[in-house]
Amino acid sequence: MTVAEHDAGEIARAVHEYLQHTAVERGLALNTVAAYRRDLTRYGRFLAERNISSVRDITRRDVSAFAQAVVDGSDGGSPLSARSAARTVVAVRGLHRFWALEGLSETDPATEVHPPSLGQRLPKAISVAEVTAILEAADMDSPAGARDSALLEFLYSTGARISEAVGLDVDDIALDPALEGPGVVRLFGKGSKERLVPLGSFAARAIGTYLVRSRPSLSAKGKGTPALFLNQRGGRLSRQSAWSVLKAATERAGITKDVSPHTMRHSFATHLLEGGADVRVVQELLGHASVTTTQVYTLVTAETLREIYAAAHPRALG
Repeated sequence: MTVAEHDAGEIARAVHEYLQHTAVERGLALNTVAAYRRDLTRYGRFLAERNISSVRDITRRDVSAFAQAVVDGSDGGSPLSARSAARTVVAVRGLHRFWALEGLSETDPATEVHPPSLGQRLPKAISVAEVTAILEAADMDSPAGARDSALLEFLYSTGARISEAVGLDVDDIALDPALEGPGVVRLFGKGSKERLVPLGSFAARAIGTYLVRSRPSLSAKGKGTPALFLNQRGGRLSRQSAWSVLKAATERAGITKDVSPHTMRHSFATHLLEGGADVRVVQELLGHASVTTTQVYTLVTAETLREIYAAAHPRALG
């Protein structure tokens, strides 16, 4: 083994230690850790191409060059969007901070390398009428149709991420025995953080109907699972299948917009704020760690107000 190969192994092991740290000690979501792994694998290849064979040899210029390379693809990889490039730079900054704290390097060369600016991107939301049309488009003549209705009502009622929805077990939901009122659901968000979210009456009834009339027949096809939402084989519904459920309902509703599970989450937050909900309440419901993340939705409602004002006030435009 050459010295360069030995050092490359040391860098790879140091990266592996950092990824373990993010998963175990920081409790980051599995999807986030997987994204960081891809980003840092690319970073490792970039360092090797520059003949950098030690953590201590990495300079700020190297980190800056990599941050530019992921944007323009000059490292041989696919150019990334501003959002993906920002995530990559965040991963590299976290890596170097960890190395410095652990004593693997004397300095942190990434401390002044910042992610590219994303600008202010407003979340996409659809109208209440469009949401209603989607929710009413589920085919209720089959067990899968009742499940689809329950899933769609659940997404809009709770603002849950799609991963949170398909990860639910039956015991995570508490319903009114008479199915005449709201319920409550226990969600596990990013980093396995738990939160309780109210479940509206429409969603509670849809889920109650599914549990009584449809889930038993779906469950009988499988080996037994505590999952709430089941597929046709009796196993846990996948994220991809949940996407397909929403896509099919959107098409049946005659809506041509690009509607994703995250669109339902955006619409949930936007409609709550438009209805007068406090931004900090919406923050708790969405499971955002910081209210700053939630405040972007207030820009959506402000933009709506400006549009209404411009259309209705006699002296708004001139």
